[in-house]
Formats: sequence, structure tokens, C-alpha cells
Amino acid sequence: MTNFSNLTVVEHPLLQHKVGLLRDRRTPSALFRQLVREIGLLLGFAALADVPTVKTKIETPLTVTEVPTVVGSQLVFVSIMRAGNGLLDGLLDLVPHARAGHIGLARDEQSLQADEYYFKLPENLNRQALVLLADPMLATANSAIHAVTRLKREGLTQLRMMCVLAAPEGVRAFEAAHPDVSIFTAALDSHLDERGFIVPGLGDAGDRIYDS
Repeated sequence: MTNFSNLTVVEHPLLQHKVGLLRDRRTPSALFRQLVREIGLLLGFAALADVPTVKTKIETPLTVTEVPTVVGSQLVFVSIMRAGNGLLDGLLDLVPHARAGHIGLARDEQSLQADEYYFKLPENLNRQALVLLADPMLATANSAIHAVTRLKREGLTQLRMMCVLAAPEGVRAFEAAHPDVSIFTAALDSHLDERGFIVPGLGDAGDRIYDS
């Protein structure tokens, strides 16, 4: 359990097993990438537990009935590039008809601040859509804070944040900046080191996904 009001740590055993494999420095890039995609699906399942549905009439082999249906235009997944793309793939496996956007942010290794180099949302976006922002690491939270601020500037208000690992320092900063945005993660780690990396962490997620 945590003392953060907007943080949900998803503790499913299968999810925790996969996170353990991610942490292992011996895990090769191809497997790491596959695991991040699977974790994206599992975390998305938790983060979207209350996603709105509408009743749709269908025919089964026996009769006509109504079933709950997720409306793709009401759901948007936004990746903080480049590492967020690994989670985005899993989210789109979960909801293939959802819409997707991208925010490119590079971290300045001296100041640890986020530098935006790319921003693209789907055209004709419903500003009332539920937006799930994805980035494997919530470390200093500078990138996540910048991304949420940018999305709010576009008029989006139904926002959630999803990450594989979070540090207490990052959660604290994120909650201070955006107290209205929930965070879903697989683990709350111990702390940040002097370089702004999560400990025990898993290293640089982008480098390990793309073997670079």
C-alpha cells in the first residue's frame, strides 16, 4: 500500500512476475520489448476497469441480445516517446479500435527537465475522451508533468497516467502538479539516485527496448 492518494499499484502476481524479468539485467532486448508490451496490456486492463461502455444490439447463433461495447473514439492512448511506444503496443492489443497519439520528450541529463520535440494527437479528437498516457518510468516526473500540461492545454480533461515503475519523488511531484490525474503502476520503488534513475529500477527503458 502507499500514502499517495492518486496512486494505484497493480499487484497481480503475473504482472509482478513480468516486472521481475524486466529488472534482470540479463534479459535480452527482444524479450524486454515483448514483456513491456504484455505489461502494457495488463496495466491497461487495470487502468481502464471503469471505462464507459454503450449497449450494442447483436445476434448470437441463438437470439438477439445487447452487449456492452467500448467506443473507440471515446478512448485515446498517448505515448511519451520513445519508451512509451512499448506500452502503447500493448494497450492497442487490448483495445485495437482506440485512437493513439504521441508526445516526443527528451530528458536533459544535466537539468533532468523535459524537452519537447514532437506532438501529435488524432484529428477531430473528442475533448471529452478518456486519455491514458503511457511511459514506462515515472522517475523525476518531469516528462509526465510536461505531457499532462500539454494535453490539458489542448482541452483534454479526462486524463490518467500509466507507468511500469514509479519513484516516490516522482509521484510526489506529479501529484503536486496534477492532483486531478490518477497514476497506475506495477511497482513503487525505493528512491531516485543522483542521476535521476529509479532504484532498484530496471535501467533506461528506452535503451533496453531498442537495444541502443
